[in-house]
Amino acid sequence: MKSKFCIALFLICCCVFSQELPPIVKYAPFTYGAGNQNWMISQDENHYLFFANNEGLLEFNGSNWELYPSPNETILRSVKVIGNKIYTGSYMEFGYWTRQATGKLKYTSLSKTIKKNILDEEQFWNILNYDHWVIFQSLDRIYIYDSKTNQFKVIAPKNKITKSFSTKNSIYFQTISEGLFEIESGKARLVSNNPILKNNRIVNVFSTDEGLLIQTQLNGFYRLNGVNLSKFSTEADAEMMANSVYSSHLLSDGSYVIGTVSNGIFILTAKGGIKYHISQNKGLSNNTALSVFEDADKNLWVGLDNGINCINLQSPIKNFVDDTGILGTVYASKLYKGRLYIGTNQGLFYKDYLSSGEFKFINGTKGQVWSLFEYDGSLFCGHDSGTFIIENGAAKNIFSKSGTWKFETIPNQKGLLLQGNYFGISILEKVNNQWRFRNKIAGFDYSARYFEITDALEVYISHEYKGVFRLQLDNKLRKTKVFTAYEQPKKGKNAGLIKYNNTIYYAYKEGIFKLNNKSKLFEKDKVLSSVFEKDEYTSGKLIVDNSNKIWLFSKNYIHYFSLSKLSNQLKQNVIPIPTSLTNSMSGFENIEQISNYDYLIGTTDGYYTMNINDLSFNNYNVTISNIATNKLNEDFKNNSIREEGRFKYDENNIIFNYTVPEYNKYINAEYQYLLEGFQDEWSDWSTGTTVNFKNLPSGQYVFKVRTKFANSLIGNTASYAFTVLKPWYRTNIALFFYFLIGIVLARFIHKAYKNYYKKKEDKLIEENNLLLEIKELENEQQMMRVRNEQLLGDVDAKSRELAASTMNLHNKNELLAIIKEDLKKTNKDDNRAVKSVISIINNNITEKDSWSVFKEAFENTDKEFLKKVKAAHPLLTPSDLRLCAYLRLNLSSKEIAPLLNISVRSVEIKRYRLRKKMDLSHEQGLVEYILAV
Repeated sequence: MKSKFCIALFLICCCVFSQELPPIVKYAPFTYGAGNQNWMISQDENHYLFFANNEGLLEFNGSNWELYPSPNETILRSVKVIGNKIYTGSYMEFGYWTRQATGKLKYTSLSKTIKKNILDEEQFWNILNYDHWVIFQSLDRIYIYDSKTNQFKVIAPKNKITKSFSTKNSIYFQTISEGLFEIESGKARLVSNNPILKNNRIVNVFSTDEGLLIQTQLNGFYRLNGVNLSKFSTEADAEMMANSVYSSHLLSDGSYVIGTVSNGIFILTAKGGIKYHISQNKGLSNNTALSVFEDADKNLWVGLDNGINCINLQSPIKNFVDDTGILGTVYASKLYKGRLYIGTNQGLFYKDYLSSGEFKFINGTKGQVWSLFEYDGSLFCGHDSGTFIIENGAAKNIFSKSGTWKFETIPNQKGLLLQGNYFGISILEKVNNQWRFRNKIAGFDYSARYFEITDALEVYISHEYKGVFRLQLDNKLRKTKVFTAYEQPKKGKNAGLIKYNNTIYYAYKEGIFKLNNKSKLFEKDKVLSSVFEKDEYTSGKLIVDNSNKIWLFSKNYIHYFSLSKLSNQLKQNVIPIPTSLTNSMSGFENIEQISNYDYLIGTTDGYYTMNINDLSFNNYNVTISNIATNKLNEDFKNNSIREEGRFKYDENNIIFNYTVPEYNKYINAEYQYLLEGFQDEWSDWSTGTTVNFKNLPSGQYVFKVRTKFANSLIGNTASYAFTVLKPWYRTNIALFFYFLIGIVLARFIHKAYKNYYKKKEDKLIEENNLLLEIKELENEQQMMRVRNEQLLGDVDAKSRELAASTMNLHNKNELLAIIKEDLKKTNKDDNRAVKSVISIINNNITEKDSWSVFKEAFENTDKEFLKKVKAAHPLLTPSDLRLCAYLRLNLSSKEIAPLLNISVRSVEIKRYRLRKKMDLSHEQGLVEYILAV
């Protein structure tokens, strides 16, 4: 028993239940910023989604989530979009929300108008509509609101209401222990009180051609045709009974979605077969599905007990996610003889293709699988342990000396294969219909993860850490004759090498290079290298499929190139699936063509399949969802998006939010915007849905945004015209006033300048006249000075002449006197002749004495001097005045002595006495003082 249990456990561990499921987009509570539970879902005509959340009304426009708190801060239990209104119900409150010009929602209460009629503790769990009536259902009553008259009608059953339902032409509800009712003419009519319907909680009611299809919580489906109730069996009956159904929905293709309490969701065909079972261990965020809803794009939304999931039911991409970890990261895949083989880091697994059966582990392959290669009816497996041949679910090891990366055929030698190993390259050969190891190529011992061989037996090898090599093999494929290491192109992280259309290509972060067969040098290929522009490089892995397409992976896209049908040029196709979503191992990406248009791409937790022929999507429209402005350092204010904007000059920080309401997991919308009046060219394509323009100058602008989906422009170009107003001091009125003020100021300034220059001119004339007068005065003064100098000179000359005359007169008189005396002495004889001479001498001696003559002449020359001196010094004697007069003539003591008939010594004494009388200081000169008088 113990051994049987171990075998069973081993088989369980080696098998992985596999079902390719539609992509699931997960939104956790921290992503949408609201409560965990979501009770009901609805959608408006703009394709915006609305969720009745624990915290309030939750809106999602494809790009941004917004929570509108419930009016009375209670759990929002129901939501229903009817026309342009979003009706909601909560604890003792119901009403509707309308879209404002700013794009935000505003609530209007309906329950307040009938507040007295609402029961205590009443909660509104469901909202239905029929024509112009809106039905609000609580557990106690049903309120019918006439949207035309704003009147209410109330249906109050005897027992509690479990739930209400709507079909195309009817409204139903179930009460406990009574059965199923229909509302007719505003009243409840019993449809069926069958014990099954009385004793089983009804989850939903669907209208079919065969009557009503009723789903119960635990006992599955029943058909009601008239009064006859019959069981409708499905493949999920046992599951529904075990897990309890909480929600359900009829899909547009006739399928049924069943949301359970503890086992996720089931999608059943119209006949009751299980199409999908998606639970938490298969990708769902939570096993409790509180609400299910199909949107306009046929995506299935699931409101969970903890989060929101969107399942892309119509997506051409399907997932297989291994949450158990048994399968591991997928590195290689191959469809071989009707079986799908998956090589992972855990080993090699397989299952029958297009079945939902389990993946089975192939014994002996535990460990890393690098590649799967089909050749000549055999499937080769490149493994960390060497090389395996796979047949009928079993593996045979034919080479174990080194790990094997990949395999390549050898031109013109069918029975041989070239394999790249951890340490060099080696040859496999087919002998007696069996493959075996033949030899290792001597002369090259490096790792050969990527290599290609040409017809000339040249092997090109890419080594991530050493670069690119070229080996020339000998004809017997035993050794390499020539070993060449390329300097260009250089080595690179995640670099790759492959042969495509008989040309060797090498890819790394600097671009993609192709080999020139003549020069044996690598040249950059501009077409392929464009893939890695704008920082798009993540991996140089190159893959060629069975349809002769070459595949490349970049940061935000998957690219494939094919030959044009009319030329040798490559035609590029772009799939906008970023590496962050594909979850692939960088540098180890793998893609396998499993049919004409279906491809399998490995990921770190499974794989996904993609039909490139079905990569077409709805023609979505881009819309501007919000426009917010703010002043510097203030909060943003929402603005109307319906009319042209006019913003104040200081509200020039503007944020635009735009969106395309698409909910595809793998294909992201890309946006491009242009602000006319500020930009000349469209921006680069980006997945961002917000753009912020800061400090815009005043002027007129038009904001435009367009989008592309799956690399094709779609829909419309949304635009919004707005004006950033000028500040008040730059408005036209202000400019007009500035103009008037300018004219007045100009006139005033002109007049002021005119007066200023007039005054300046007058002042200049006055100054010039004054200068002329001053000049004339100066000239007159100069002339007076010249005259004075001349007069002074004349005075000095006359003084000199006077002094000289005085001296001469004095000398003459003295001489005559001496002669007279001598004659008298000698004329003792009283000679007449002598007497006659004496008489003549007497006649010629001046009658007046010399001083009198001098004084008269001096006063004529300097009239005021003697008076001034006498007035200044009254004690002066005539003798002193006479000395002063001589000193005034600047005569020396020697010259003065004869005039006074005294000696020079006596003159000095007189001068000394004169100083005393004048009371002159020792430093002051007598002559200087007299000259200054």
